Amino acid sequence: MLTHLHIENYALIEQLDLELHDGFSVITGETGAGKSILLGAIGLILGNRADSKSIKTNANRCIVEATFNLNGYDCTDFFTENDLDYDASECIIRRELTTAGKSRAFINDTPVQLSLLKVLGDRLIDIHSQHQNLLLSQSNFQLSVLDTIAENTTLLQQYQTEYSTYRKLCDKYEDAVSQAQQSHDDEEYLRFQLQQLTDAKLQDGEQTELESEQEILEHAEEIKQALFSAGETLQTTTDGSDALSLLRSAMQSLEHITGILPAADEILQRLQSCNIELQDIADEIASQSDAIDYNPERLSYVSERLGTIYSLQKKHHLDSVAELLVLQANLEQKLNLITNSDELLSELKKKYEAKLTEATAIAEKLHKKRIDAAKTLQKQISAILQSLGMPNVQFTVELQAGELTSTGTDTATFLFSSNKNVPPQPLSKIASGGEIARLMLSLKSILASKQNLPTIIFDEIDTGVSGVIAEKMAHIMAEMASYGRQVISITHLPQIAAIGQHHFKVYKDDTTDSTHSHIIPLTPEQRVEEIAHMLSGANLTEAALQNAKALLSDTLA
Repeated sequence: MLTHLHIENYALIEQLDLELHDGFSVITGETGAGKSILLGAIGLILGNRADSKSIKTNANRCIVEATFNLNGYDCTDFFTENDLDYDASECIIRRELTTAGKSRAFINDTPVQLSLLKVLGDRLIDIHSQHQNLLLSQSNFQLSVLDTIAENTTLLQQYQTEYSTYRKLCDKYEDAVSQAQQSHDDEEYLRFQLQQLTDAKLQDGEQTELESEQEILEHAEEIKQALFSAGETLQTTTDGSDALSLLRSAMQSLEHITGILPAADEILQRLQSCNIELQDIADEIASQSDAIDYNPERLSYVSERLGTIYSLQKKHHLDSVAELLVLQANLEQKLNLITNSDELLSELKKKYEAKLTEATAIAEKLHKKRIDAAKTLQKQISAILQSLGMPNVQFTVELQAGELTSTGTDTATFLFSSNKNVPPQPLSKIASGGEIARLMLSLKSILASKQNLPTIIFDEIDTGVSGVIAEKMAHIMAEMASYGRQVISITHLPQIAAIGQHHFKVYKDDTTDSTHSHIIPLTPEQRVEEIAHMLSGANLTEAALQNAKALLSDTLA
């Protein structure tokens, strides 16, 4: 239940603190006084989109804060799942909006996303507006009414889970059928491509080795000559001028003075190390020279092999043998799928048909419960509408079964007639504005017993009605509030205003530079005057005052 509302710098409201009560409350005021502003502010704490233009002129930000008493409405699961502090006697929701367009939301001082605020808001307040009257003619809304009456929430969630899985499996099967057909069309070409790759007997890394070998084979004579020259320089001259011979001569010279010059021994050791290294290098050059041989046949094979690899890479727009091997594996997999496609399709079909059977079984349960709910709704709606001045009303619910959808197999249509000898027709074709208002109130009163909502706000539910019918509608709203629920009606009719246990008035006043909206609770005396104005207009007469007193006396007796 909404116990306190604080609004600061929202539209025409500069500062508002309003204490609210359980039971049936009414809000009255002239058109344009600010009733829609009040609803807009409440909409902010329910997670509706914010517009920085809503901030009062010359203010930097607006704040809307609502305090709820949640005793009797088990919301523990919501607060636990979302790691929020929970106090059933005081839940505070706050929304802040700045002129820079920034919006922040809080639940019990914890910052939250708007989506979470909306989830909680939907559990706390139901605002009925003229927009919802339009929903009454829509089949999906009518079906949701039946599901609420049938208490199908759990069963519907179970069905939607099964239906979603069925649709995914069905889509997967259809994709597989399409791919299989396409693959069968491409099978011959795929096999040709695979055969080329298989015949090539590719090996990862061979391209690099072959390219290196080709480079050596193409320059074999040049390499051989260079190695020969290097080897001769090191150790093969006949006159002893090669590097190793000269090094040995230097070593021999030093050996004669090692006993005389201490440093000579260290130099000799270093020359001996150089001698060993140069000898190893000379041996390696000789080995490499022996290994190099001009081989035209081998060069021809290597060039041909690389030509095969380059051709395959160019054909498939790839850069390496590794990528060609991946392509080969993919082609093998595709052809394997083609070979086994019938078996795979059969398995997929079995899965989606099994899930279809499960979803259909639950849809049938939903259908049966909706039939029972339709019968109940027809009786209850007819009884309420008869009490609201429609003695000849005919209200029926038509359920048509069709293909599976996200809500089952049913399409619901509310058929209505308020006159004798006029067969019921869809609401959108036959019901007047006043009839729609009465029908919607009847639905709300029935649904209220099924939905555990703390607060229901009616925004001019009395459109198109007056007099005794308005009074009866007010009694229905008062009855809805008699079980600890908070019902608030924004109205222009004195018959409804007089029934309220609590009466608030919205009004505007002008200062030299701005206009402000206010909402105040009315004392008994102020209430008489307000209802008298609603009866007679701006000129407050004694007769109107007496009529207002009589109306209040009758309704509150």
